[in-house]
Amino acid sequence: MSKQMKKPPMKKGVLARVFKLLLESYPVLLPVTALCIICSAIVSAIPSIFTKNVLEVITEFVGSGSTDYAAAAEKIVPMILLLIALYVTALILITTYQQLMAFITQGFLSKLRRKMFDGMQNLPVKYFDTHKHGDIMSHYTNDIDTLRQLVSQSMPTFLNSGVIVLTVLCIMLYYSVWMTLVVLAGVCFMIFVSKKAGGGSAKFFVRQQKSLGAAEGYVQEMMNGQKVVKVFCHEDKSREGFDKINDQLYEDSYRAHAYANMLGPIIMNIGNILYVICATVGGLFLLFDAPNLSISGEVFSIAIIVPFLNMTKQFTGNVNQLSQQINSIAMAMAGAGRIFELMDQEPEADEGYVTLVHAKYDKDGNIEETADRTGMWAWKHPHGDGTLTYTPLKGDVRLTEVDFEYEEGKPVLHNVSVYAEPGQKVAFVGATGAGKTTITNLINRFYDIADGKIRYDGININKIKKFDLRRSLGIVLQDTNLFTGSVMDNIRYGRLDATDNECIAAAKLVGADDFITRLPHGYETELANNGANLSQGQRQLIAIARAAVADPPVMIMDEATSSIDTRTEAIVQRGMDRLMEGRTVFVIAHRLSTVKNSDVIMVLDHGVIIERGSHDALIAEKGTYYQLYTGAFELE
Repeated sequence: MSKQMKKPPMKKGVLARVFKLLLESYPVLLPVTALCIICSAIVSAIPSIFTKNVLEVITEFVGSGSTDYAAAAEKIVPMILLLIALYVTALILITTYQQLMAFITQGFLSKLRRKMFDGMQNLPVKYFDTHKHGDIMSHYTNDIDTLRQLVSQSMPTFLNSGVIVLTVLCIMLYYSVWMTLVVLAGVCFMIFVSKKAGGGSAKFFVRQQKSLGAAEGYVQEMMNGQKVVKVFCHEDKSREGFDKINDQLYEDSYRAHAYANMLGPIIMNIGNILYVICATVGGLFLLFDAPNLSISGEVFSIAIIVPFLNMTKQFTGNVNQLSQQINSIAMAMAGAGRIFELMDQEPEADEGYVTLVHAKYDKDGNIEETADRTGMWAWKHPHGDGTLTYTPLKGDVRLTEVDFEYEEGKPVLHNVSVYAEPGQKVAFVGATGAGKTTITNLINRFYDIADGKIRYDGININKIKKFDLRRSLGIVLQDTNLFTGSVMDNIRYGRLDATDNECIAAAKLVGADDFITRLPHGYETELANNGANLSQGQRQLIAIARAAVADPPVMIMDEATSSIDTRTEAIVQRGMDRLMEGRTVFVIAHRLSTVKNSDVIMVLDHGVIIERGSHDALIAEKGTYYQLYTGAFELE
């Protein structure tokens, strides 16, 4: 077991934070619910007093030898009716607070999931690159479920049992201090045993939640790669990996629940023993007519001992409930700690203040902002003196002496300079890991550069709000991501206010309309599981149509046709050429045939640009590009 697993961190203040969020969500309803719980607990404990009164009447009636049953009934019946009324009141209060807790619990979890998801949308790409997606999913399922148990079960039970314990303790002291001291001595012993037996459960509940997240991450990974697993006959290896994670989950869960499950029987049996001890002590006090130290000033009698024994059972039973809830709270705190860990992640920093707006030329030829969609965009640049300037969005992207590293001390790009003028097509060529995709990640500001400058239409991209920067860029990746919904919905994902006609026009532009119209329901064909019912080429065409409907001035094609067969590639290439016309385009490709018509081709090697020029110029140089193109050696 790793060192990290031996000492799992348990953050302080988690429970207080849960309470704070609950109170913020339901500032009125939560206190009302708590009041109902407290009242129901008190009402549930009070009948012990009336039990004593009923016993006193019966004892007096039997001892007097009277046969006036009507007189006895006259005294007993009102007490019995009052007892029934108390129990009915308790039932109403319990039903009320349970309904309120159901409403509060589900509402609170819904708001918490929304906060988690909203926060997750603001996390940098680096977070998702460095965390297993299945483990992140576990926050929304397993960890949330532990909080559901806390809010809906543990908290009401803890409050209810706590109030009953205090109420019963006060009544017990009122009846007999001596016998109450006997009960408290037994309870102290119960607490001591509980601490010894269950003290180790909390740390294992933390481990259990982590192991559960790891198991979900592994299962999701295997599901996504099921075809690869089968084609390479790695089923046995996959089972071995799962068995290892599953065994760790079993060990952590077993230890957590083994400790927790010991408490119930131990506390229950100690309570039974304490009941016998109290009965014995009470009998001895009664036998020897011992003086009774009590607030009531009454002497020992059957009328005191019998309800006292019932209260002893009630007292120890609720102490047992409290001890059981401690373990549930420990598990919930482990889950809540993981949830807050996700919520507390630093959001993606954005110090930009330059925004992208619709624009038009006024009668004097100056650029001005407009609410209408004119097809013209401009960068709205506020200055320190309160003035505004508008710079036309042209797609001029320049990287100057850029350095970058994902991990400290491991440079990925070194002194890279790229100049892409509006309408130019710039291609990056190089082996895997040379830094091609990294350059496009920097233009999108998925990551920030370590040194150098990146300017967009003459503006440092650090000054541009990331939302507006990315809105001006279109990107088509090698790995397509389609979402549950219709084909039309997936194309419209590029621009949510696009009309059906605009989506169809984009599909026609890239050559996707032909196969879409042959689908069972055309553009309304439902897709699921990342478009598993489509071919790889068809999925890629939809992704390209999605970028086309966004109509950005700058396009990034990251291996956009590498997963498409040669025939489909020819169709897509024609559509892409029409799409790229008049735009600044960055192309990353292994197939050099797709970059021949680029204005500039840059060859990267280990994060350094070693060659740049047009296709003809690089062929004439007979350097690395020439060798790649002629097949002297291949890209790895």
